[in-house]
Amino acid sequence: MTPGRHVTVVGGGLAGLAAALASADRGAKVTLLERRKRLGGLTWSFQHGGMSVDNGQHVFLRCCEAYQAFVERIGATADLAAPAPLDIPVVSPAPAGSGAPRIARLRRSGWPVPLHLAGALLRYSHLPLQDRLGLGRAVVGLRRLDLDDPGLDQVTFGSWLQAHGQSRAAVAAVWDLITIPTVNLPAREASLATAAMVFKTSLLSEPAAADIGWSRVPLGRLHGDRAAAALHKAGVDVRTGAKVTAVRETSPGWQVEVGGAVIDGDAVVMAVPHDEAAELVPSLPGSQRWAELGTSAIVDVHLVFDRKVTTWPLMAGYASPVQWVFDRTASSGLADDRHQYVAVSLSAADDLMGARPEQLIESTAAELRRLLPGAGPARVLDGLVTKERQATFRARPGSASLRPQARTGRPGLALAGAWTSTGWPATMEGAVRSGWAAAASLDVLETRDSIESARPAKITQEVA
Repeated sequence: MTPGRHVTVVGGGLAGLAAALASADRGAKVTLLERRKRLGGLTWSFQHGGMSVDNGQHVFLRCCEAYQAFVERIGATADLAAPAPLDIPVVSPAPAGSGAPRIARLRRSGWPVPLHLAGALLRYSHLPLQDRLGLGRAVVGLRRLDLDDPGLDQVTFGSWLQAHGQSRAAVAAVWDLITIPTVNLPAREASLATAAMVFKTSLLSEPAAADIGWSRVPLGRLHGDRAAAALHKAGVDVRTGAKVTAVRETSPGWQVEVGGAVIDGDAVVMAVPHDEAAELVPSLPGSQRWAELGTSAIVDVHLVFDRKVTTWPLMAGYASPVQWVFDRTASSGLADDRHQYVAVSLSAADDLMGARPEQLIESTAAELRRLLPGAGPARVLDGLVTKERQATFRARPGSASLRPQARTGRPGLALAGAWTSTGWPATMEGAVRSGWAAAASLDVLETRDSIESARPAKITQEVA
């Protein structure tokens, strides 16, 4: 990128933060505009009852190299819990007449792929032996899929699983356990292309790829405060509470209208949701169809118990409305160590958007008492619900063709966001990759070699 070139980044989520830092690191003068009063986009925190509460629960995997490089760039690696070997307790309510919930574990060994999962799947007690043995057919089939095959985006993951001998129980107990939180859709709705990417990259690439890490601190501190400090140090002009109302191409640059003022520059990165991007640059080819990407919701139920109800940092529920449970006591700053704060994350939650918070708190607490013996006698001291109606786009069949590349064909205009064509579902990893791709695409004179040299050596990303 030509030193001194002025780049305006519209949007202060992870995609915009990554684009702004990448542009500044390559010599550009950067202005970042965010309509909210904070940075971090959908990964943010707020204060409640003396605690810091994250609006949603976000983890990363060892294979999320771009996200980890971004955290390193903002000087926050110490704020992350390093990825621990995959070992997830999957708990189902006690069978009728029995007092003990059933616990199976999805864990990996050090054996080569796919043998690293074989032992856990063969012992996976939520399924009868016949279904456990049948899981291998789908694993082998996934390994053989070519992720560059456009035909994968024409069918659902659920239909593919059915064709590969997976029972409804197997889909619910294994495949949807991963598909729902990563794609934010169940297998019956999700594009095979997106789901296959998740499984091939995280579980079937190398044994440690799916090891799980998370933030030790509130996300508002990690992605907001730490990123703000890094941007300031890089010389980026950050303006929050700045709503952009128009983006116009001039000769030879771009104008961004914000708060009645106009910012002139050489280039613009649109790092905003797809509906907002379509409104601001309606003349871009394909923008009229971005609305077809739709949205998918996520709901989180936050509960503070009067005692410790689980020793697991995270767990999953099976045959239960509870999907994933996270112990957020330490990261929230809860002062009283006798109590425990857990957050229950419910993805693909469009049908819960109209539910009353008190209803969700009551039903979720009751369900945790069925899953966790320690929660039986516990009282809920505090509870609240957070909802993200437009948490992600809907990665249905056909969605891949709607996701635009970073480079728009208009000199000096780039797109970023987890909804763009990153090769990933709508995740923190995809958002960071999109920001890098947008920054790299701004100078049409750059060669592929120069684009690749701007990133950490282990990261590759298509930007053309």
